[in-house]
Amino acid sequence: MSRKEAIKKLEQTLIRRRDAIRRALKGDLSLFQELHQEKTGDVLDAAADSVQDELNSQLIEVEARELSAIDEAIARMRDGSYGHCAGCGRSIPLTRLRAVPYATDCIECRRKSESKAKRGGVSWNRVYDEADATS
Repeated sequence: MSRKEAIKKLEQTLIRRRDAIRRALKGDLSLFQELHQEKTGDVLDAAADSVQDELNSQLIEVEARELSAIDEAIARMRDGSYGHCAGCGRSIPLTRLRAVPYATDCIECRRKSESKAKRGGVSWNRVYDEADATS
């Protein structure tokens, strides 16, 4: 299979994943809203609901970030820049793209980026906004 054919197949995979995430988010958000309307119970129930709300919110955030990455990858496919490393400009190997179809960098550049982040004290596992950074 040629690289062009493989990328076309990855595009179909990304579109299917995007559609699945959209359906899941729609369901998650409507369930989230329903649960907020049905609040009853004692203090322990409220605490359990609060913990569950936080977990649901984090899951929705992860899905939304993945959806954004997928949309960006599809846009790169359409403008011809998909599959090229944003760091060094070389082609990203198909094995990496198959593993992470919305990857924007090659393994080498990703490792450099993560190493730099560790030295700078930045955690890629946590989303910070400017308010958190200045607190």
